[in-house]
Amino acid sequence: MLDTIRNHLSWKIFLSYLLVILVGGVILVATLNLSIASTVDRRIMRMGPYIIELEDRPRLKGLSENFRQAMNDALVYAGLAAFAAGGLASFLLSRRLMAPVHSMTQASQRIAEGDYSKRVPTSPHAKSNSGDELDQLAHSFNQMAEKLEKIELMRLQLIADVSHELRTPLTAIKGSMEGLIDGVLPADRSTYESVYHEADRLQRLVEDLQELSRVEAGGIKLNLKSINPIPIIQTAIEHLQPAFKAKQVKLESELAKDLPRIQADNDRILQVMINLLSNALHFTPPKGNVKVSAVKVKNELVVSVADDGVGIRAQDLEHIFERFYRADKSRSRQEGGGSGIGLTIAKSLVDAHGGHIWVESEGLGKGSTFYFSLPIAKKNETNSDSR
Repeated sequence: MLDTIRNHLSWKIFLSYLLVILVGGVILVATLNLSIASTVDRRIMRMGPYIIELEDRPRLKGLSENFRQAMNDALVYAGLAAFAAGGLASFLLSRRLMAPVHSMTQASQRIAEGDYSKRVPTSPHAKSNSGDELDQLAHSFNQMAEKLEKIELMRLQLIADVSHELRTPLTAIKGSMEGLIDGVLPADRSTYESVYHEADRLQRLVEDLQELSRVEAGGIKLNLKSINPIPIIQTAIEHLQPAFKAKQVKLESELAKDLPRIQADNDRILQVMINLLSNALHFTPPKGNVKVSAVKVKNELVVSVADDGVGIRAQDLEHIFERFYRADKSRSRQEGGGSGIGLTIAKSLVDAHGGHIWVESEGLGKGSTFYFSLPIAKKNETNSDSR
């Protein structure tokens, strides 16, 4: 019995209520017994000269004792009735108070077993923070369960996506090697180049996954400095200019000379620029155009990469930064290039800088424009880069 009481909060609440009732009853009885003698005697003695003769005063004391005994008897019956009613009310109230806790206990056990769909009933006032503490706790619990469910779905989706992306190059490599073993494919340069290309694509995918994992886990420390954004953009353009020329896509820039300095990590912003330019190259047909611009908007620098390529449908815009997401489901990685997580990495890096990244497009065949913003460096920033 003691173990049951010790291990159940509802019993503790119930017994605390009973203890309050018991203490109140004891204080009532003690106070009444201490005060009843002097109070009754004083009242009756005060009325004595008017109702009885002086020689009957001893009988008044007997009357006082009888009255006190009657009061004690009445208190016993009233106390038992009050204790029973208070005990029942305490029991019902403690059960009602513990109902949300029991629900959360059961839900947490379901979540621990892998069922993230379990929720706890809440009152309509819980979301507005106008409910009591238990309602707010239940609402917070449901929010936690929803986030855990989303994380689990993302984990399962990531496993499925990674498995799918790995399967394609591995299947190609395995098929080529089987062809070489069986003598179906010639052991010439083109065959080996095909195998090398698939192995290289597989390696890039693994490296990008490792990079994304580090970024999202906060494993990358940013070397924030006050830097000039123009050299970063120009370096990215020079790095990819040969690829643009090879595909016959025109790459140009429009940068004001008086752009403000930004508070950023030089290498990581360069990585963002290369990812955005690579994405624009992959989805812009030959004879197309890509333009890089940068302007100051309030206390931020906004950089844009605009192309006149395949464009993006309205329903795909909100998903474009998700892992392995392809707006054109019929387009393969080999046709589109990249690992499928370059934009996801770019978003994570921009978010880590305290900036924002988004995309705009008027629809298929009308091109798209990717924007990202970065905070402008303070003028009194001492840790600066002279570039």
